[in-house]
Amino acid sequence: MMNLEIKEMTCAHIEEIARLEKECFSSPWSEDGLKAELNNNFARFFVAFSGEKVAGYIGSHNVLGEVYITNVAVFPEFRRNGVGKALVEFLVNEMKSENAEFVTLEVRKSNQNAISLYEKCGFEKVGERKKFYEKPTEDAILMTYFIK
Repeated sequence: MMNLEIKEMTCAHIEEIARLEKECFSSPWSEDGLKAELNNNFARFFVAFSGEKVAGYIGSHNVLGEVYITNVAVFPEFRRNGVGKALVEFLVNEMKSENAEFVTLEVRKSNQNAISLYEKCGFEKVGERKKFYEKPTEDAILMTYFIK
């Protein structure tokens, strides 16, 4: 596992995170979309750094103690080094301290690496959403970490 520092997302991180979004997702968040999250009282976005470089990030919305992970993304050169796991565990611990009841997310059914990561972090498969994703169309697995 690499030495990481995890910080709250700021305006200074938006450009790099938007670049990461484009690299990882078929429907990426735009810079404007990410900037809007800075003013969203329900949003909590965190960035992992390896030295001065952005390694990855995680975004979430906490609505009345129900936490929805919007995205987890790691630059290819930092994958398989524990960055995703560190981000998920950091977020879960933050949400525990904010008295959340659970943390949940959707993941592509074909994304076995991500599913395995979430299971290692204590998430359980709780359902499926048919044709949830586009580009390409694919079902999602709904996974939840129960805090209380």
